[in-house]
Amino acid sequence: MKILQLMRPAHWVKNIFVFAALVFGGKLFGPVDEVLLSIGSAVGGFLCFCMASSATYIFNDIIDRESDKSHPEKCKRPIAAGQVSVGQGIFLAGLCVLAALFCSYLLSMSLTIVIAAYLILSTIYTLLLKDVMILDCIIISVGFCMRAVAGAIVVGVYISPWLIICSFTLCLFLAFGKRRSEMVMLGDEGHEYRKTLAGYSMELLDHMLDVTSGLAIMCFLLYSMDSRTEKLFGTTNLVYTSPLVMYCVFRFSALIQRGKYSGPVKIIVSDRPFQIGFVFWVVACIVIIYADKLGLDLSGVWAY
Repeated sequence: MKILQLMRPAHWVKNIFVFAALVFGGKLFGPVDEVLLSIGSAVGGFLCFCMASSATYIFNDIIDRESDKSHPEKCKRPIAAGQVSVGQGIFLAGLCVLAALFCSYLLSMSLTIVIAAYLILSTIYTLLLKDVMILDCIIISVGFCMRAVAGAIVVGVYISPWLIICSFTLCLFLAFGKRRSEMVMLGDEGHEYRKTLAGYSMELLDHMLDVTSGLAIMCFLLYSMDSRTEKLFGTTNLVYTSPLVMYCVFRFSALIQRGKYSGPVKIIVSDRPFQIGFVFWVVACIVIIYADKLGLDLSGVWAY
């Protein structure tokens, strides 16, 4: 049980970005064999990133085991709590790396390269960059972009610049939200646990949340109205899902600034209104993107 806890399965929800290309690449409907292959490939890519991300979590827990002992929540992690030895952690991390690389190779050599790049970037982040203000959040966001790119690779769709831009701006918003929640939880002693927090302030992070939330929404609106999007889907109706996007983004920001949750993952897996808003947005996107294949005519819906 402690071994599974060490792998942080609750954080595998972050790898949902792998499925973005499956939905927005038009692979959810079509010939049954092609759809099943695309879904299977996307699930495979998701599992590969679950193993890869678990390896980075374990490595991070090993490196931070002393500072984690003073953290109100992270002191309960198996290595910091002394429930799993460093040797066992290294062995498990190695197994996760091998599983991620081997399984990704079975799917695509390009996916293997992305997984390897993610592991290298995460290692550099843990050892050198996580204490560098602002750059720490940028590196986290790049890691999420790699997940989105991996999803496009495994389902065999064009890697749109909009996929990368929207993923990056959204995840930069989430990363600053994570720092904001850490400052609320740790208070004035936060810099003793994470050095980079000494460079942040509540006011600065609130400003960064405002800026990045606006960027994320604006990028989605621009993507929705882009000529290539219209050519691909035959419509710009995705723009009409923007109220749901705004609701989810603004609710996340409000919850973070109120200090109600300890981080993005807690909100995603625990906050029911956020979950409902996100599910409605996904369903709306699927209906709009696949309207023709679903036998729906939405051409006159917005005429008035």
